Amino acid sequence: MIQFYYGTAPNPMKVALMLAETALEYEAIPVDTRKGEQFDESFLRINPNGKVPALVDGDAVVFDSNAILLYLGDKTGQFVPPVERSVDRASLLSWLMFIASGIGPFSGQSVHFRHIAPEPKDYALNRFDFEAHRHWTVAENHLASHRYFLGENYSIADMALWGWARMLPFVLGSENPWNEYPNIKRCLDEINARPAAEKVENLRTAHTFKSEMDDEAKRHMFPQNERLKVTQS
Repeated sequence: MIQFYYGTAPNPMKVALMLAETALEYEAIPVDTRKGEQFDESFLRINPNGKVPALVDGDAVVFDSNAILLYLGDKTGQFVPPVERSVDRASLLSWLMFIASGIGPFSGQSVHFRHIAPEPKDYALNRFDFEAHRHWTVAENHLASHRYFLGENYSIADMALWGWARMLPFVLGSENPWNEYPNIKRCLDEINARPAAEKVENLRTAHTFKSEMDDEAKRHMFPQNERLKVTQS
């Protein structure tokens, strides 16, 4: 049986959506990143990068959420155009990597500098807020003339976007970003209405993860800050 190592952040949740959509049987194994469980030796043997999600399927070990989505799509033949449909597959890969290299990282840094980083942070927040908006605008403009990234065909690219789109008010620091991104909202609502999204919500609440961002959590989530203590001492 597939073993799925997860937390409740956007990247694990989009893999959870794919698992629900494909109806694959799997064992959900929570990894509490605020407790530092991602750095346990047993987990680092699965993902040496020390991040969730990760997936073990027999002899196959896959980490990075977008790699997992593509692996599961190829495994099941669902939500991914086959190699023979090279034009459609090229479009899928382009959008999937756009989300992997743009939407995700810049949204994550927008969250960090908006909600977590200490002052002064004006330059960094301006940089990542601008880039987050720029990337979301690219997706918004495409979805203005396409129901999904691949037209009428729902795919793993939409699942990848969904993981982050759920968090858009928090990412952009706006209670209602949807006036600016109505087509993102339309796509988000369509996916949320699917039975698989309800299953993801059930998984998200099945385990109680640490919620406090205390000193222990900050040490595990932001280990780079330990270097500041050395330079400032």
